[in-house]
Amino acid sequence: MATIKLYQFEQCPYCAKVRAKLDELEIEYEKVNVPHDREDPIRKELLNKSGVHTVPVLEIDGKFIGESDEIIEYVENNFK
Repeated sequence: MATIKLYQFEQCPYCAKVRAKLDELEIEYEKVNVPHDREDPIRKELLNKSGVHTVPVLEIDGKFIGESDEIIEYVENNFK
């Protein structure tokens, strides 16, 4: 089974949309709340790995996917 982490803000509507899809598909995942500061080392690492400045970012076994629509498309195509 894949190890999945969702890097997010708790009060982000795009993150909520991804959480809802993961829950709907009954995909187990770990939520990781990230700092709002884009200069924070965690945010910089996510940018380097995902190529996006924003959350949500989904990590699946070391692969990083950013942008809520891309994440949802990926999980719908790979976890049904």
